[in-house]
Amino acid sequence: MRRAILVLALAAVLVSSGAGVPRAVELPATSPRVAAASGAIQTAARALPEPVRCRDCWRPRIGTSWQWQLSEPPKARALLEVGMLDVDGFETGRRLVARIHERGIKAVCYLSAGSWERWRPDAGRFPDDVLGRSNGWPGERWLDVRRLDVLAPLMAARIRMCDRKGFDGVEFDNVDGYTNPTGFALTGADQLRFNMWLANRAHRAGLATFLKNDLEQVRHLLPYFDAALNEQCHQYGECRRLAPFVRAGKPVFGVEYTLPVDEFCPAANRRDFDFLRKRLSLDAWRVPCRGR
Repeated sequence: MRRAILVLALAAVLVSSGAGVPRAVELPATSPRVAAASGAIQTAARALPEPVRCRDCWRPRIGTSWQWQLSEPPKARALLEVGMLDVDGFETGRRLVARIHERGIKAVCYLSAGSWERWRPDAGRFPDDVLGRSNGWPGERWLDVRRLDVLAPLMAARIRMCDRKGFDGVEFDNVDGYTNPTGFALTGADQLRFNMWLANRAHRAGLATFLKNDLEQVRHLLPYFDAALNEQCHQYGECRRLAPFVRAGKPVFGVEYTLPVDEFCPAANRRDFDFLRKRLSLDAWRVPCRGR
C-alpha cells in the first residue's frame, strides 16, 4: 500500500497452508507501534508451514531494471526497456502479458491480498463478516485474514488468474494489517500464517513471490519470498530491515514518493537495492536510481 498518505497494510489468517511438515518457529518480538495496533505478539514457539520450493519459478535478480505501473496497464506499443514490469493483475490481460514477454520482460501480477476493493469483479464473493475498517483509500476495507476458510478459495482463484494470464510472479499488497487499526484483533502470528500461505500457494502455481513491506517479519518470511518490494524505507529510516534479502541474494525493489532522488538513490545503490522515484498515483512516470 502506498504509504505517503497512511502507513497501513493487510491482515492475516490463522489456518496453516498444509504444505509440507510444520516446523516450530519463534515468533518475532513486537515493536511499540505494533503493540499499540494489535497487542503483544506471543513469544512461544508455534508450528508454521515449511516453505514450498518452486524449482521452475523465475527468480528475480539483484540489479533488475523495473517499472511499477498500477494506475492503468502500460500500452503495448510503449513498453519500457526494462527487465520487469509490475502491473495490476485484474486489469492486465493475457494478450498484454504475452506482448511483455515478447519484449523479453518478466511480468509481475499485483494483487491486494489483505484489503477488499469494491471495484474488483470478485468483490461480491467476500462476506460482510470478513470486511473491516477502511484502510484510508476510497472503496477499500481491511480483511480479517484469520478467516482462511473464507479467504483461501478467493485468493487461490486470484493466483490462478495470474497463472492463466502467463504472469511470472505475484506481488501481494496489504500484508501487514496486524500493524494497523483493521477492526480485527490480528496478531503477528496471524500475519505470518497468512503471508506464508500466500507465498506457498503462489509457488505451487509456479509464480515468484514478492513480499510487500511487513518489515517487522522479514527475518521469518525471507525463506518464503523471492524478492521484497518496499515503499519509502528511506523516508522512514527502515531500510536496514531489508538487508537480509540482499544478503540472501534476493533483490529489494522499492520506491520513494516525496524524497528527491539525490537524497535516497546513493544510499539505495550502496545497499544494492533497486529503487525508483515514483508519483503516488503509480502511473508511467519514473526515475530509476541506477540502470535504465
